[in-house]
Amino acid sequence: MTSPSKQAGRAMGPVPITTTARFVVPGRERAATPSRNAKSESLGRVPRVARLMALAIRFDGLVREGAVSTQAELAAVGHVTRARVTQIMNLLHLAPDLQEAVLHLPPVRAGRDPVTEHELRKVVAKVEWSDQRLAWGQILASSS
Repeated sequence: MTSPSKQAGRAMGPVPITTTARFVVPGRERAATPSRNAKSESLGRVPRVARLMALAIRFDGLVREGAVSTQAELAAVGHVTRARVTQIMNLLHLAPDLQEAVLHLPPVRAGRDPVTEHELRKVVAKVEWSDQRLAWGQILASSS
């Protein structure tokens, strides 16, 4: 049996333990080999407007599936303003072929994106798809 002085140092009941854990999926470690880094750098990065277009499509899917009920709830979940969610969702007003063109923009290897979100908003503001196509053509011509 332990003496009363030794029992005084023990905690009575459950003791919470806090620690951090790092879970790594096999094949997806953070530290990449040098050849893998060189390959990803040569490919470039996805243009920002393409990522935003994909995000708009994803947001629309979440609303349609009922995962979120409103854009306001979507904004709260995403920690952005309702206005920003509206800006992103407005990309869905692009003509379908233009949405596809935005999603398939070539990777940016260096420098700035050839098409900015600000320029794309001007295209989205046009109601007629034919007007959107003309504005899109002008953006592509000026970025070349």
